[in-house]
Amino acid sequence: MTRLVLLVTVLLVACVRPPGPIAGDFTPTSIADAQREQRSGERIRWGGTIVSTTPGKAATCLEIVSLPLDARARPRRTDDTLGRFIACAPGFYDPEVFAPRREVTVVGALEPTESGKVGDYDYLFPRVAAEAIWLWPERNPEDRVCYGGAAFGGPYWYPFWWGWYGPGPHLHHH
Repeated sequence: MTRLVLLVTVLLVACVRPPGPIAGDFTPTSIADAQREQRSGERIRWGGTIVSTTPGKAATCLEIVSLPLDARARPRRTDDTLGRFIACAPGFYDPEVFAPRREVTVVGALEPTESGKVGDYDYLFPRVAAEAIWLWPERNPEDRVCYGGAAFGGPYWYPFWWGWYGPGPHLHHH
């Protein structure tokens, strides 16, 4: 019985840590901070949902609507957007896989901002030279249960009901 309790405890703790390639300590720079002043070179970890994916000759750029991250560094479902940013990484990222509304977490260094548009609105996009882009598995609300609250220090996903999908082909680390 003690082993079972220990196993469940270890699994629950593991569920609240970011996956290896996006783990670590990062500058607490917000998108608004990066829009106000140049912060080139600062290493950040931001995440959100993909708006578009544009492969180029040597790199692929993703436009992302930024969202707050949970304890695992996964974007939280909320209507409180933190703004938008562009993340570019060497290589080809298939737009059918890195599709609109998919959740990603990006680790990388800030570059100079880039002027663009959101519809007809002029927008200043912080740009990230992505070292890692973590594509999260699609959510399926019927196959997981959340235990949380102050007693547990926040939400914990019961791992036996939803599984852990590991890096597989969805992790791009440069």
